[in-house]
Amino acid sequence: MKVVKIDEVKKEAISTPLFTGSDVTMQVLLPDSKEFNVNVVNFGAGVRNKFHAHDSEQVLIVTSGKGFIATETEKKEIAAGDIVIIPAGEKHWHGATENSEFSHIYVSRLGSRATQLES
Repeated sequence: MKVVKIDEVKKEAISTPLFTGSDVTMQVLLPDSKEFNVNVVNFGAGVRNKFHAHDSEQVLIVTSGKGFIATETEKKEIAAGDIVIIPAGEKHWHGATENSEFSHIYVSRLGSRATQLES
């Protein structure tokens, strides 16, 4: 058994064209997991990722702030305590509202891939 305290996990800056801004950090919560990717992604106000899809289901557990989850046909505001399940292959994006930072725990199958669908 292992207990992890999120506040004690180092935040690493993420620099990738998937995001609309540079104010994004990630905390790898379970680096030794044999089955899951479990990370916290922290977005600065107004920053989101671009349309993308995963080859496995993705679960987002919102831990702080306000953000959006969107597909090509709908956009919903989400906040701390909300849990989102995104089916494999669904084109979507998620990120912070203009006036709030936003953080979520991201859970996916280890080895799954994301494909960026927006430039």
